[in-house]
Amino acid sequence: MIERILKDKISQNLSLKKMIILLGARQVGKTTLLNELYKGQKDLLIFNGDEPDTREMLSHVTSTHLRNLFYDAKIVLIDEAQLIPDISITLKLIADYIPDVRLFVSGSSSIDLANKINEPLTGRKLEYYLYPLSFKEMVNHHGLIQEKRHLPIRLIYGYYPEIVTTPGKEITLLKNLAGSYLYKDILSFGQVKKPVILDKLLKAIALQIGSEVSYNELGQMVGADKETVERYIDLLEKAFIIFRLNALSRNVRNEIKKGKKIYFYDNGIRNALIGNFQQFEMRADKGELWENYIVSERVKYLNNNGFYGNYYFWRTTQQQEIDFVEEQDGKFSAYEFKLNLKKNLRISSTFRKTYEINEMKMVTPANLEEFVG
Repeated sequence: MIERILKDKISQNLSLKKMIILLGARQVGKTTLLNELYKGQKDLLIFNGDEPDTREMLSHVTSTHLRNLFYDAKIVLIDEAQLIPDISITLKLIADYIPDVRLFVSGSSSIDLANKINEPLTGRKLEYYLYPLSFKEMVNHHGLIQEKRHLPIRLIYGYYPEIVTTPGKEITLLKNLAGSYLYKDILSFGQVKKPVILDKLLKAIALQIGSEVSYNELGQMVGADKETVERYIDLLEKAFIIFRLNALSRNVRNEIKKGKKIYFYDNGIRNALIGNFQQFEMRADKGELWENYIVSERVKYLNNNGFYGNYYFWRTTQQQEIDFVEEQDGKFSAYEFKLNLKKNLRISSTFRKTYEINEMKMVTPANLEEFVG
């Protein structure tokens, strides 16, 4: 069993008596993690929102109905809760009228879960995000040397738990995962009128890793208007498939103001979408794969360690740029990502003169453990 860092984080806060909300893409291990927290517990009750009878039992209910349904259970797990109608009302009833129940809720989309429960459950919940496995978790599992040997494999196939634990079947499993199953929730909520546009958009984004994206240009490529592209990207982000990195723009006149890059949380999903599983050494997109990998690993690392700042990329109209910038407590850390170990670190003098620098570092495969734990 590969231990998840988030398990300890959640365990440390159980004494706060808050409802635990666990969000993350499908197949990243949410159910496994919750079951691990209470393995062997006798007074445990599990519901799965994928099941029609569960949706019926937990929607449009009264507190009396819920109390009878839970009976003497002390711990209740509700999986894929975003699929249950009026789930926010149900969770509020549990919190208000059945306070003795320890409640865990998971969801593979924040489209209809996080947005609806924020106000009703203010002060009653702790929210966590679970991502595909991380470099740090795999180092904890089988050691630094072993995981760094696996780097060329991770850059192609990624870190989804089933992919990591089923060597030799990666391509078959990724093709299945990268199909409509990964964004099943987006489709089920009826917010995508043309799934074919969604497919085209994902592939277009996958081919622009590391580059600034234009919603207008993406729209022209996939045959949709700018507003549709922006809405679909927002939905894909809420399904934890992609994430946006905005441009830092504060003090320099020529900084790009509204630039954005889009990355995938997992390299394997990205490669499955473009249908390219060629070995890393043979790839023409090695730099893009490395950038997506290291940015996504840093985002996992920051979230797993309670980072409360912001992160960006930085670029000027004169093409001065920095791959990744973190801001915390008014100080900035600047990072450049390179595959070539012989290149020297060069941070723009404009950036150095303008911002208060906490750290500057070039990240390569040789020192990635210093950057992602």
